[in-house]
Amino acid sequence: MAKGASISGFPEWLPSERVVEQRVIDTLREVFELNGFIGIETRAVEQGSSLLKKGETSKEIYLLSRLQEVGHESDTPIEDRLGLHFDLTVPLSRYVVEHSGDLAFPFKRWQIQKVWRGERPQEGRFREFVQADIDVIGNGDLPDHYEVELPLVMVSALERLREFGLPKATVHANNRKLSEGFYRGLGLTDVEGVLREIDKLDKIGADEVAKLLVEGCGADENQARACLELAELTAADGAELSDKFDTLCEKHGIANDSEAYVLARQGLDTLAMIVDEAARIRPGSVIADLKIARGLDYYTGSVYETFLDGAAALGSICSGGRYDNLASQGNRKYPGVGLSIGLSRLVSYMLHTAGAHANRVSPASVLVAVWNEEDRSASNQIANQLRARGIAADVAPTAAKLGKQIKYADKLGIPYVWFPADKSAQDASDEVKNIVTGDQQTADAQSWEPDTVYAQQTVTVEA
Repeated sequence: MAKGASISGFPEWLPSERVVEQRVIDTLREVFELNGFIGIETRAVEQGSSLLKKGETSKEIYLLSRLQEVGHESDTPIEDRLGLHFDLTVPLSRYVVEHSGDLAFPFKRWQIQKVWRGERPQEGRFREFVQADIDVIGNGDLPDHYEVELPLVMVSALERLREFGLPKATVHANNRKLSEGFYRGLGLTDVEGVLREIDKLDKIGADEVAKLLVEGCGADENQARACLELAELTAADGAELSDKFDTLCEKHGIANDSEAYVLARQGLDTLAMIVDEAARIRPGSVIADLKIARGLDYYTGSVYETFLDGAAALGSICSGGRYDNLASQGNRKYPGVGLSIGLSRLVSYMLHTAGAHANRVSPASVLVAVWNEEDRSASNQIANQLRARGIAADVAPTAAKLGKQIKYADKLGIPYVWFPADKSAQDASDEVKNIVTGDQQTADAQSWEPDTVYAQQTVTVEA
């Protein structure tokens, strides 16, 4: 990242770093489209009324003001003001409702776009950053099988990024119905509060979470410990998960004919299906983790967090879940399931930890030299002939000494320098030099081909 940046949390990548980011974006888009997802882009702002009802993230919204309104913002209710979107799911729900008549359902969309959150900036966490989302939205209903398919698409996308230094990714899945049913079976009523505190388990530990459950969610010591027991429950497959859950319910007096158990069982069956089906398709990619809660209020079913092997400090790099009530129009509901990658966070990890770097700054593989400014048109013509054949080419900015033009190419990482024929010499030919190897040969702009090894702009990882 550029040094001396004056505003913390708003990254500006250097050109070589931007190459890495763009390669990540291109790779994700390719995987998403291979799986039939359709690209969209939504506006940067939403009504405050839409942004404010989405859980604790509401505290991090950036509201917009025109210069002449500064100091008078209190005259307008926050609900009526515009704010920068803090994720891409809330804009998607609005987009689907507004364009429902023009969309084919289920609507599978990918979206890679900037979002803004006023949280404390730190390494890998920014106030302005890029997210990469995939969602499937149904019209009225949405089959459960998408709750397996979407995390598997994300895993395949993250697997493709391993060539840029990303470790193996594993999706940890839970289901809010399972958790809610269990909490209600214990006699707890502040389900959202319990979910928010359980979501902090990895950050502050079991004892602190238990204290918060007692102090803020109306739980007694036994209920708090029961919530922690559920969070720590692990299983290798759906059958083991079911057996362990029933044992836990029996231990804490949750009858299997109660409404709470029936709700929990719905979530359990979906989670078991996800784990077993994912294991059949891509073993080890999705595991059950009952401490996953997700802080946003709009999730109603499956929830996901994704972690990288050996990068615990990075936390979750891809999250999401099922939401049945976020988008509606009259009696019509548009349930969805989606996952979101914190792309800027990944890029920061790749650059600063994995050592990903571009082999060169410029996408051009050839710099056409200029002997003198009167002959610049001839150099431009050569460059255009190369570009017409798909060979990226640049032209020297000035007719400086040849050594300076070569140094300019070298600084940008351009591997070839093209020397136009000397018009004053009889039978003179164009020549091209590979400044990496030192090889020089005659060349014709209509037929010359660069060596594919040197011509490609690539991203590699330090050994």
